[in-house]
Amino acid sequence: MSIDTSKVATSNSSAATAKKPGKGGAVANWADERLGLGTAMKKNLRKVFPDHWSFMLGEIALWSFVVLLLTGVFLTLWYHPSMAEVVYDGSYDPLRGVLMSDAMASTVHISFDVRGGLLMRQMHHWAAMIFIASMMVHLLRVYFTGAYRKPRELNWVIGSLLLLLGTLEGFTGYSLPDDLLSGTGIRAADGFMKSMPVVGSYMSFFLFGGEFPGEQIIPRLYTVHVLLIPGILLALIGAHMLLLVYHKHTQWPGPGRTEENVVGFPMLPVYAAKAGGFFFIVFGVTALMGGLLGINPIWKYGPYDPTKVTAGSQPDWYMGWPDGALRIMPGWEFHFFGYSFALNVFLPIIVLPGLMFTILLLLPFLEAWITGDKREHHLLERPRNAPTRTALMVSLMTFYGLMWAAGGNDLIAIKLNASINQITYFMRVAVFVGPAIAFWITRRWCISLQRHDQEKLLHGYETGVILRSPEGGYSERHLPISEASAYTLTARDRDEVYSPHGETDASGVDAPGGRLNGLRAKLSELWFADNVQKPTAQELEEARHHAEHEHELTASLDGHAADGHQFDGHHAVEGETLRGS
Repeated sequence: MSIDTSKVATSNSSAATAKKPGKGGAVANWADERLGLGTAMKKNLRKVFPDHWSFMLGEIALWSFVVLLLTGVFLTLWYHPSMAEVVYDGSYDPLRGVLMSDAMASTVHISFDVRGGLLMRQMHHWAAMIFIASMMVHLLRVYFTGAYRKPRELNWVIGSLLLLLGTLEGFTGYSLPDDLLSGTGIRAADGFMKSMPVVGSYMSFFLFGGEFPGEQIIPRLYTVHVLLIPGILLALIGAHMLLLVYHKHTQWPGPGRTEENVVGFPMLPVYAAKAGGFFFIVFGVTALMGGLLGINPIWKYGPYDPTKVTAGSQPDWYMGWPDGALRIMPGWEFHFFGYSFALNVFLPIIVLPGLMFTILLLLPFLEAWITGDKREHHLLERPRNAPTRTALMVSLMTFYGLMWAAGGNDLIAIKLNASINQITYFMRVAVFVGPAIAFWITRRWCISLQRHDQEKLLHGYETGVILRSPEGGYSERHLPISEASAYTLTARDRDEVYSPHGETDASGVDAPGGRLNGLRAKLSELWFADNVQKPTAQELEEARHHAEHEHELTASLDGHAADGHQFDGHHAVEGETLRGS
């Protein structure tokens, strides 16, 4: 048998060698051999992320921060962080010839004489608003779905710190133009510091470089605004993202989704394309707002003058709730050993924000301690399935909202032609009563929704078809819900009330932490009180048999009675007993 050697691979005397890589490939190979980037990148670029619209809330915060950085770099090229007095001679006629700080003059110059300057200023300000608002909404999403539980408590702490730093960054940012409105805010900050017992006056002296207003506050705020806080924010955002990748993203329960896997799309190419497109959406919306919606028109306020205060002055919305607390606080003040204690300022501005932020930080740890839950959670929880947790945050939101509304008590009085004193008295009561009412309503609402889910699982959903029996009774026909819906409703753990063990030792003496464990057990019982647990397998099986029996009784809806008699489409030819659930 002859073989055509032209069609058969033959071996040469020398081994085949790979083609020499190009310059780019050589550099990449050199870096990979020393840093191992190829293996790490290959693994992470194929990392899977679940897909749900609520997960995009965190991305809004991320991309708005990028817009802040881009527009902020533009503004730093023309802004002068100086309090030296100059005479404005720019193109804005109403201020021409007015004495003002160099910081104010440069800001007006950016607004009217730099091409695209006003657009960048307004985009920067709107992006700051969006950044803080999206962080708040993202934080609420994480809380209400239980995404802050183990092992993500540290990421919750980082997110809370990001919110705090973002708020401080916003305050330092809108203080830089040195106009009358921002100067009023700085003057208020000086008073807040001086309300701190003993050390307050020293802190104010060191920050302002002497008595208010001094000549150092704008340069120092500028350094904090463009270097210190952004650097910390970048570090925390990096840590936040690394922990997200390390712990893997949480996901909503559903068929095929467990605590051990992640169902979604890989980083490349799907998720990267979606994230990139979403960045341009955020950038475009921010540009649209910056171009069409005016914000912070400093030229209307004029330069800062310590002898004047802007009428109806208010801070940006995210600083409004401490301002509201300050406005409704009674005038408590006393003197002790020559020191003044201005509790009417110290409590609402220094103590209350610190207390609220501490509560925010400790929420995941307090819940884990009360419930005794030490398991890892990667599946999200519907807010209705954690009534006490949901009600607690709604209560805090109500407190925040009432404080925020109190920050505009003067404008509310003007618009409603009401007494500002009556509004203030009402708010003093509402900030205590309102959160309690909101807690009770929300908790009962969640429990009612749990009962509704229970009914759907056991008896199916309401079809709207009304059946009438020969006896004259009416009932509604129910049909079983889909398997996917049933899986979602049952993909949760049953609540387990914490039970203390070993409160006393062998001699009957209270063990360490015995009383604390007793308190913990009572709190745990209250935490889960009245919760509706998901049905057991036996209850589901009984419900299935009941549904099958009911289906046999209602088979007449398909044109045949249970005993075989024909129907004319609306009524049975011969009476047949039909009973609903």
